[in-house]
Amino acid sequence: MGSHRNGFKKESYILSVDVGTTSIRCHVYDKEAKIRGSCSTKVVLLYPEVGHVEMDPDDLWKGFISVVKGAVQDAGIQMHQVEALGISTQRGTFTTWDRRTGVPFHNFISWQDQRAADLVKSWNRSCTMKAIHGAMKVLYFVTRQKRLLAASLVVFSTQHVTFRLVWVLTHYTQVHEAIDEGNCCFGTIDSWLLFKLTKGHLHATDYSNASSTGIFDSYQMCWSGFLSSLVSLPLSIFPKMADQQAAMFGECCFDVGDVKITMGTGTFMDINTGSKPHTSVAGLYPLVGWKIGSEVVYLAEGNAADTGTAIKWAQKLELFSDVRETSAMAYSVSDSDGVCFVPSFSGLQAPLNDPKACASLMGLKPSTTKSHLVRAILESVAFRNKQLYETMLRETRIPITKIRVDGGVSSNDFVMQLTSDLFGKKISRPQHHEMSCLGAAFVAGLEVGFWRTREELKKLQSADDEFSPQCADKECTGSPNGEYVPILQSWERALRRSMNWYNKP
Repeated sequence: MGSHRNGFKKESYILSVDVGTTSIRCHVYDKEAKIRGSCSTKVVLLYPEVGHVEMDPDDLWKGFISVVKGAVQDAGIQMHQVEALGISTQRGTFTTWDRRTGVPFHNFISWQDQRAADLVKSWNRSCTMKAIHGAMKVLYFVTRQKRLLAASLVVFSTQHVTFRLVWVLTHYTQVHEAIDEGNCCFGTIDSWLLFKLTKGHLHATDYSNASSTGIFDSYQMCWSGFLSSLVSLPLSIFPKMADQQAAMFGECCFDVGDVKITMGTGTFMDINTGSKPHTSVAGLYPLVGWKIGSEVVYLAEGNAADTGTAIKWAQKLELFSDVRETSAMAYSVSDSDGVCFVPSFSGLQAPLNDPKACASLMGLKPSTTKSHLVRAILESVAFRNKQLYETMLRETRIPITKIRVDGGVSSNDFVMQLTSDLFGKKISRPQHHEMSCLGAAFVAGLEVGFWRTREELKKLQSADDEFSPQCADKECTGSPNGEYVPILQSWERALRRSMNWYNKP
C-alpha cells in the first residue's frame, strides 16, 4: 500500500481512481499534483472459453471501494478533505444490469474479448455493408460532408462494443426479457460505477467512453440511431451523456498535433486533431478526447492490444523473473538472433485489422537464448508502435508537435529508445507513469476549482526522461537505422504468416 503519510488536516485533495485491465489504482493528489497516498489491487481476468475474456462485476466493485479507502488511509487524511473524485476506466468493457436492483445479468465482457469475431467478419463482408459503403460514397461525392465519407469507410471491430452486445442479446434471454420490460441498463465500467456510487439514481457515461463503443456518432455527438437500428440494438438501454473526461489531460496534450502513447496491457496511440473528428481508412478511430463546457476536443486513435500481455506471458514462461531485468537482457545481445515475435494474442489491430491473427515466435535456432527471446518480444512492441505512428502520420497529415509516453511498459528503456529511433523523434517520459489517474484528477480538479487553468496544470508536470533518436544518419527523418531494415522486413514477413490463422478451413 505504500508508506503512511501525514497530511495537514486543513489541506484539501483530489482523489483519482484508474480501473485498468489488470489493476485498479487510486491516488490522492495535493495542489502540486504530488501523490500523497496510494493503494492498488489486481483485476482478475476470467477466460471461460477460448476467445472469451471477462471480469466479475462484484469483484471489480469491491476492488474499487478497497483502493479508495486504502489510498485515503495511506495519505493520513479524512474523507471530508477530498474535494472531488476523478475516475478513469478501460474503455469498451461492458455489462448489462437490472435497472431496479442494480444486479448485473452477466460478467463484464472485456475489450479484449473475441467472441464476436465471426459476426464482425460476416457483417464487414455482407452485401448490406457493401450497399451502405456505395451509397455513402455517392452522397459524399455530392455533399462533401466528412461524416458521409466516414460512413462510406466504416468497418466493425471486435474491440467495439457493437457486436459483443449483439452477441449478449442473442445468447442471454434474461437480457432480452429485461429490455422488453424497460428494465435493462447497458454501460461500460464508468457507467456501472456511477450507477453504483449514486445508488441507481444516475445512468450516464462520458463522451470519451461513448465514442469508443462503435455505437456513438462522433460527428453528431449522440448515440447513432442508424447503427443501432442496423444491428438491432435498442437505444432505450444506453446511458445519458455527461461532460467530462481525462483522456490526454494527464500528459497535458492540449494542442493539435500532440501525441500520447499509453503502453500498458495494450498500446493506445492518440493524436490531438482539434475541433474536428478524423476520418480514417486504415482503422484509426475518431474519439472524443474530452468535452468540457462547450469545448469538444477530438483524437484519432490506433491501438495494439497485447503489449503488456506479451511481456507478462514471457514472465510466466520464466524467461525472466523481474520485468525490470528485460531492458538489460535485450541490451546484453547485439540482436535477436533472427527470432521474430508477433504480439497478437487478441488479433491484430490498425492498420492490419485482423482479429483472426495468432501470436507467434518464428526463427528459433539451437543458438537462441532467453535474452534473444526477450529482445524479440520487446522489439515487437516498438515495431507495432512504428506501424501505428506511420499510419497516423499518413492519415492525419498533422505535424507532430510533441510525443509523450506513459503506462507500465514505458518504463522499459530498450523499448523507448528503439521507438525513438524508429520514429526519428524525441520522446518524453514523465517520472510518474500513471497518467490516466492524473488526467482524471486534473479534470475533476478543474471542475471544482481546485486548479484554475490548463496552463497551471502544465507547470505541475514533473521532470521528464527524454529519448532522442540515435540515427545512423544525422537527419533522423524517421527511417529506421540501416541495421533495423532487414530485421523489420523479417518481422513483417512473420506478421503476414500469422494473419488469418484462426480462419475456419
